[in-house]
Amino acid sequence: MVTVVERCRVAPPDAAAELSLPLTFFDMFWLDFHPIQRLLFYEFPCSESHFIHTIIPNIKTSVARALQHFLPLAGNFIYPSGLQMPQIQFNNGDSVSVVFAESDDDFSYLTANHARDARKFYPYLPELSPIINLSSCRLIPILAVQVTLFPNIGVSIGLTNHHVVGDASSTVSFLKSWAEICKLGGGVECLDSKFLPLYDRCLIKDPNGDIAKKYWNQLRKDVSYDSNHQNDHENKFRATFVMKEANIQKLKNLVANSEEPNNSCHHISTFTVTSAYVWTCLAKSSASIGEDDGMEYFIFAADFRARMNPPLPANYFGNCVGPFFAKLPRSRLIEKDGFAVTVKLIGEVIYRGLYQNKEEVLKDVEDWPSQLGAVEWDRTLGMAGSPRFDVYDADFGWGKPKKFESISIDHDGCMSLCKSRDSEKDLEIGLSLPKIKMNAFATIFRDGLAIV
Repeated sequence: MVTVVERCRVAPPDAAAELSLPLTFFDMFWLDFHPIQRLLFYEFPCSESHFIHTIIPNIKTSVARALQHFLPLAGNFIYPSGLQMPQIQFNNGDSVSVVFAESDDDFSYLTANHARDARKFYPYLPELSPIINLSSCRLIPILAVQVTLFPNIGVSIGLTNHHVVGDASSTVSFLKSWAEICKLGGGVECLDSKFLPLYDRCLIKDPNGDIAKKYWNQLRKDVSYDSNHQNDHENKFRATFVMKEANIQKLKNLVANSEEPNNSCHHISTFTVTSAYVWTCLAKSSASIGEDDGMEYFIFAADFRARMNPPLPANYFGNCVGPFFAKLPRSRLIEKDGFAVTVKLIGEVIYRGLYQNKEEVLKDVEDWPSQLGAVEWDRTLGMAGSPRFDVYDADFGWGKPKKFESISIDHDGCMSLCKSRDSEKDLEIGLSLPKIKMNAFATIFRDGLAIV
């Protein structure tokens, strides 16, 4: 059971300057995407007294100091009712909802890798504040935070944010900055400069000059903002699978030595072999439980910061990722050579999109919404996260997180991917599936690695 201890709102210091950010076409692409939800669990034997008198004040102070440099997160997404373009805006007085709670639930169950009921995690996630309806626009809050005490055992940090404000590179930089400020008790002076955000939207060159407006005209009619997607986790179970460095190397060798025709794979990488292995295991799981055959899809995003002309700084805050698509019939995925074929396919998609012609990485940007619209979402595996963003670095003064959970994967059929807590060269894969499919996947995943 989870009991709320305190609800409050935390604002940046009074001296914070107001800020308005137009939405680029990268931002606009995520207009109707569900909120991003993350949970971090920390093993930290904290008493109720220490939580109330030390942790809660420290959290409030550190959130305020972090927001001083990440103002868009404290603001609102301005959704106009007329013909104006939307924007993100921070005004003095804007703030973030922060909830403090206490739980007597089983901490070890929540932080395990085995399949767990997805419903168990939602009491630790904050809900975004209600939308404010004005005559000229809607004000849609961007970020909410919840900190929950498991007395004498641990603490969890839950975050919910709208994707329109920024991609994982941006929001994880906020998380790490906030954690560093909380740990060291300082302000911006304690932060590595690489975490300080850059907001200059002029750095994003619209390829045709009007892509953002076209996206707005296409997508605005579909935006519903069912902000918390409370029913998506029904009948789902969450599990984490660790891909060891040795297994990754064996999978790479398997592809390199395969007899797949024209085996000139452009991109045999950790990403391609891990993605292909999970995708083929899922296809086999679907087949084993009698799901209908058909086309299967894999969608992932790539960071375009270094690929823009000129390249963007790594600390650019906002969205700067675009989608990549692969598809194969399930019957092909589950064949004996299906894994090698799938690695090659994903590698070719990456090569064509990012490396074949570096001057035209945005050549099909106008078609991104229609490409997404052609996908059968109930037959799609997406990718959330990246090993490039080491969430296990987020230390609030309680040590390294014991467990990270990407809760958003309950909503969209994605797999989550991040560095392992215990080894930078191992990977953690998160999935949320119906119980029968999760059981099938776990067996196929384990048995497949055993014979590689």
